[in-house]
Amino acid sequence: MHANDPPELLQIRLHELRVEHRDLDEVIARLLEDPSGDELMLRRLKKRKLQIKDRIAILERMIEPDIPA
Repeated sequence: MHANDPPELLQIRLHELRVEHRDLDEVIARLLEDPSGDELMLRRLKKRKLQIKDRIAILERMIEPDIPA
């Protein structure tokens, strides 16, 4: 994603990332319920979720930048 991408494209990507973030949240919750869950997989999923959260924040700033009053 680039700052000069059309806003519609940024909105689509933002929606995709939010869906992926929510899906990862559900998978992580299920893994946490299983005491014999794969710790390495859990760590990887949590890391991926944080990366997605950062991308979401970047896209939100690209779509609606902070404008000083």
